[in-house]
Amino acid sequence: MNKKIGTKILGTGSYFPEKILTNADLEKMIETSDEWIRTRTGIKERRVSEKDEPTSELAYRASIEALKSANISLEQIDLILVATITPDMLFPSTACFLHERLGLANPVPAFDLSAACSGFIYGISMAKAFIESGLYKTILLVGAEELTKFTDWTDRNTCVLFGDGAGAMILSASSEDNDILSVFLGADGSYSGLLDLAACGTACYKKANINGRKIKMQGREVFKVAVPKMALAAEKALNFSGKELKDIKLFIPHQANMRIIEAVAKKLGISMDRVFVNIHKTGNISSATTITALDEAVKTGKLQKGDLAELIAFGGGFTWGAAVIKM
Repeated sequence: MNKKIGTKILGTGSYFPEKILTNADLEKMIETSDEWIRTRTGIKERRVSEKDEPTSELAYRASIEALKSANISLEQIDLILVATITPDMLFPSTACFLHERLGLANPVPAFDLSAACSGFIYGISMAKAFIESGLYKTILLVGAEELTKFTDWTDRNTCVLFGDGAGAMILSASSEDNDILSVFLGADGSYSGLLDLAACGTACYKKANINGRKIKMQGREVFKVAVPKMALAAEKALNFSGKELKDIKLFIPHQANMRIIEAVAKKLGISMDRVFVNIHKTGNISSATTITALDEAVKTGKLQKGDLAELIAFGGGFTWGAAVIKM
C-alpha cells in the first residue's frame, strides 16, 4: 500500500528593504507623534522600498534565503506561488517576474494569489493540497508586499501602519513527515468596503499617476471583525489538527496592530509571552507578516525543530485563516 503523502517544511527566508522610516520621521511629515503611534499601534519603525525596487525584487531576495535554508537547488522547484496585493503589474504575475529573476530554466508553473493579509496562509493551504494530491513535489511559496507605495501619506490614521517586506517558504512532499497539520480559511465579501486599494502595480510606480489610488480603511470597524474572526480561525485550525492551545509553542498572528494582537490573545486565553510580535520594527506588511515573523522566530531560536506553531491572519476581503505547523 502506498504511504500517504505529507507536506514538509524544508526552509524559510525573509527580506526587508534597507530604508527605515521611523516614527520620528513621520512626525516631520504629518501631524502625529511617536507616542501617539506607539500607544495605538505598537509600531516604532517600518521598512520602505525604493521607487525602482518592485515587489518581485523583495520576493527574489526572500526566495534566495529560503533556498539556502532548505539546502536544495533551484531546479528542484516545480511550482512558484506568490501571495501579494501589491504586484509588480496587473499582469504578468509577480510570480512570473520572480521566475525570470531567479533564472529558473525549467518552465514550471508560476502564479499569484490574492487574499490580502491572509494571503500566505491561503498559500499554505494551496501548497498543501497540490503536494498531497501528488500534482507537485516541491513548492516555493512567497508572501511579498510593498504597501508603502500605496499609502496615503496625508492620512495620519493609516500612513503610520504599513511597511514593505517579503518572506518565503519551501514545502516538499514527504512520506515520513507532515509539517502542515491543519489549515482553516474563511472570507466574507460583504465587508469589502471597509478596507480596500484600487491601484496599478509597484513596477509602474514611477510612471503612473496613482494619486487617489491609496489604501482606505475604516479602522474601528475592521477591528470589530478582525478579533473574533482571528480567534475563530485559530480555534478551528486547532480542532482540525487534533491539538490544543497548550500544545502550541508559539502563536504567530498577523502583525496588523498591537491592540488587535493583544485582543486576540485575550480572547483565546493565552499569555502574550507565547505570542510572537515584531510589528514594532516592521509595521503591517500584509501577506508577508506571518512568514517573516515565522522566519525570525526560527532564526532567533524561539522555535526549535519539532515545535508546533500556529499562524493566524485577517485581511481585506474580508479574509481570515490559521494554520497549525510543525517546524
